[in-house]
Amino acid sequence: MVAPREAPLRPKKSSPLLDSLPVALALHRDGVQPLHAQLAEGLRVAALSGALPAGLRLPGSRTLAAELGVTRGVVADAYAELVADGTLEAAVGRGTRVSAGAAQAAQPRTGEGGAPGWFVAPQAAPVDGPPRPGGVHFRVGVATTATLDTRAWRQAWAAAARADVAGDYGDPAGEPELRAALAALVARSRGLGAAAGRVLVTAGSLQALNLILKLLPPQSRVLFEATGYRAARQAIVDAGHSLIPLGQDVDGPVITADTPPARLAYVTPSHSFPLGGRMSVPRRLALLEWAARHDALIVEDDYDGEFRYGAPPLPTLASLDSQGRVLYLGTLSKVLTPGLRTGFLICPPALLPALVRARTLLDSGHPLPVQHALLHLLKTGELDRHIRRTRRWHAGVRAVLTQILEPLAPHATLGGIEAGLHVCLFLSPPLDARAVAAELSRRGVHVSTLDTYTFAGAVPNALLLGYGGLTIQQAQAGAQEIVRVILGGG
Repeated sequence: MVAPREAPLRPKKSSPLLDSLPVALALHRDGVQPLHAQLAEGLRVAALSGALPAGLRLPGSRTLAAELGVTRGVVADAYAELVADGTLEAAVGRGTRVSAGAAQAAQPRTGEGGAPGWFVAPQAAPVDGPPRPGGVHFRVGVATTATLDTRAWRQAWAAAARADVAGDYGDPAGEPELRAALAALVARSRGLGAAAGRVLVTAGSLQALNLILKLLPPQSRVLFEATGYRAARQAIVDAGHSLIPLGQDVDGPVITADTPPARLAYVTPSHSFPLGGRMSVPRRLALLEWAARHDALIVEDDYDGEFRYGAPPLPTLASLDSQGRVLYLGTLSKVLTPGLRTGFLICPPALLPALVRARTLLDSGHPLPVQHALLHLLKTGELDRHIRRTRRWHAGVRAVLTQILEPLAPHATLGGIEAGLHVCLFLSPPLDARAVAAELSRRGVHVSTLDTYTFAGAVPNALLLGYGGLTIQQAQAGAQEIVRVILGGG
């Protein structure tokens, strides 16, 4: 209610009747609302809050009007309004009372804000939360920002700020110039030639996968690495599809003549996540042949394909695909920062309209300022320079890890060291990965085990060591503690 310019209307002397009411009623003749509306609002709020209990008989209109110093019509109109909306009820011989419905609305509800009865709360998303302060955290899915040229970063955002402010959402597939720049990036870094018209800008690889899943018929079968990316696996299940486990070895996913049919296969061929194997070219060709035989699609998640250490690059599945079976997922989370929430999808032309439609209905496309800043980094060559700096940084961290951990053989053996931003440390019996991880945690070194990444078959007895967010000093300290625990040296 608007503050009055004059004192509120009050009885000239103390009113036993008004004093007996459990609420204070004050009307302002200069208020924006008419007097009867002010009175109705005050009584309604009091009834709905429980200050006026159910069944309480209110004074007659003539009596209350005299006490408030207003005409009877003001009170009569207020009562009529409240009877009409169910706050009050009136009956001959019983007067005007607070209705039971109003009192029920005032009762506290133990389930207030609760979900409907049919809702089943899902399990927590299978992602790691923020790390606890202190210690060494061998986390996957993080990137260093130590190599970021902050001056170039600020210049990119300044360029985005200078761009014209659009009055619409922009192209839901992404700005055409950015799509062309991303296509050029993939061509020079991964040897994948693709027209800009096949590129869809996304909010990361997980969003891209969710868009692809919308293309599938209901309850489709999806081939998925038996030990693989937890969030992707859960996204497939949440979309109503079923998982078919795909076996793995040191050469990545195993494809044979007995591999069952499915609508889709999801693989991480450049650096199998989390086991770390690189899918051999014969295996890649076998997967493409499987897709053609069963009329299936393949999702190639190239989440950290930029990082190789002495190993020759292998051709992407998408570059070997001649039948439009492969959807290639790229992300800038590892080369820049996950906080940018930007990736891209390169797909067969026939599928692009359906994917753009799905993105449009989801959020109408990617934020334009983010696209403009990224385009500046690409056009100036800063992103390429940043990738080279970051590759050298991670190579240094990896070298320290391998130098310290490789001598643990045969008690423990490193795997997946040729590429990527994580390694697996496979433990030999009687060492148990979960017991070792628990002891390391007590010492301030935090690692993951592979039991939560495996949904079929034997669980690898290994520690997962992500080093994308570590300095050389942190990696050294953590690796030395791992050695002490495994060798029992204190």
